Formats: sequence, structure tokens, C-alpha cells
Amino acid sequence: MKKQILVVDDEISILKLLNFVLSKDYELIIKNSGVEAIDWLEQGNDPDLIISDLQMPYFDGSSFVRNLKISGYYRDTPVILLSGAENLEEKINQMQIKVESFLEKPFNPATLKSRIEALLSTTEKQ
Repeated sequence: MKKQILVVDDEISILKLLNFVLSKDYELIIKNSGVEAIDWLEQGNDPDLIISDLQMPYFDGSSFVRNLKISGYYRDTPVILLSGAENLEEKINQMQIKVESFLEKPFNPATLKSRIEALLSTTEKQ
């Protein structure tokens, strides 16, 4: 059975790229906003990993991830943040929440795949 990855991004080009790069190896659940992603999670869904854009309208990636990490159930779900923002590492440190990995856009698909594989191999579901 394929591992399930929740992808949260509002950029169609990024969603198409992620689908092309990852759909062969993983089951992708695509959501266009943090609000849609939270709704999906509240229905009892439990992804193995989450990839989220940092900058989205309405409910941005930092708010989405903060809500995940303070929840009891999803706090151990690994998260990879994507962003085109400059000083991404600094912005993530300012969020004061644990994010397992981050990549600046544009990112190398091979780098993303290797980070996903590493995170999934070290965080098997209990």
C-alpha cells in the first residue's frame, strides 16, 4: 500500500509538478488551502506526511502547521514546507514550531523525494 501524502498549495504549477514527481510512489491528497486541509484532516484522515506551501491566502502555511503541531494527534506527522520567500529558514525559526524539513522554490524534485523517503523511513506510524 502506498504511503499517503497531503499536499497543500494554491499554485497549480507546483501541484502539477508534485503530482508528476510523486504520484507514482505515493498516494497524493491535494488541497488548495490550509482551510481545505484542516477540513480533510478533521474528517479523520491521517496522512503519513504533509507538504505545505508557506504562503497561501486566507489560512497560510504557518497557521496551518501551527494548528497541526499543537494538536495532539498530528504533532508527530512530518511536515515539509515549501516557499519562494527569501530567508525561509529564518521565517521558519520565527514560527517557533517544529518543522521537519523545508525547501525553497524552485526546488529540485530529486531533493524533495530524498527528504520524503528519509522522513517516512524514520517516522513509521505507531
